[in-house]
Amino acid sequence: MPWIRLAARGKGACRVWGVDAAEDRIYTVPNLLSALRLLGVPVFLWLVLGPHEDGWAILLLMLAGFSDWLDGKLARAWGQTSKLGRLIDPLADRLYILATLVGLVLRDAIPLWLALVVPLRDVMLLWVPPVLRRHGYGPALPVHFLGKAATAALMYAFPLLFLASHDGWYAEISTIFGWAFAIWGTGLYWWAGVLYVVQVRHLTKG
Repeated sequence: MPWIRLAARGKGACRVWGVDAAEDRIYTVPNLLSALRLLGVPVFLWLVLGPHEDGWAILLLMLAGFSDWLDGKLARAWGQTSKLGRLIDPLADRLYILATLVGLVLRDAIPLWLALVVPLRDVMLLWVPPVLRRHGYGPALPVHFLGKAATAALMYAFPLLFLASHDGWYAEISTIFGWAFAIWGTGLYWWAGVLYVVQVRHLTKG
C-alpha cells in the first residue's frame, strides 16, 4: 500500500537524519576536551618561555596526554563521535607536539634535529587534503591506530625529556625512558605517515 511505503520511507529518513545529526554535533564532552587541549597550547608556551614555571608546564603536558586518550575513549563509549571531533582532535595533537618541540628546543631540553624530524612528516603530507577533496573525500581520513600510538609515545617522551634537562635524582631515569619514547614515537609517527599515503593512493587509484 502507498501509505505503508511512505511510512517506511519516513522511518528510514528519520534514521538517516538521526545519524547525520549525531555526526554534526558540536557540544560534546570529547569535543570540549579537545578544545581545552587547544587552549592549553599557548599556556604551555608561556609557562616554558615566560616565567619558567616548569612544574606547571610538565603537569599541563601530562594532562594533555591524558585528555588525548580520554576524549577518544569517551567518544566511542558514549557514542559521541562527530565530524568536528575527527577534525580538532588530531589538530590539537599536532599543535601540542609543535608547541612542545619549539618550547623544549628554546630551553635546550632537546636537540634541534628532533624538533625538525617530527613536524617534517606533516609538512610532507600537506598535499593530501587537496587530493582527498578533489576525489570527493573529507579533508582528512580517520586517524590510524599507529598514529594514535605514535602521538601517545611522544606525549610521554616530552615531559620526561623536560624532566631530564633538570638537575635531580630523576634526571637519569627520565633521560632513558624519555629517549626510548621519543625514538619509538618518532619512528611510529613516520610509519603512520607512510601508511596514510598508501591509504590515500588506494582511495584515489581510480
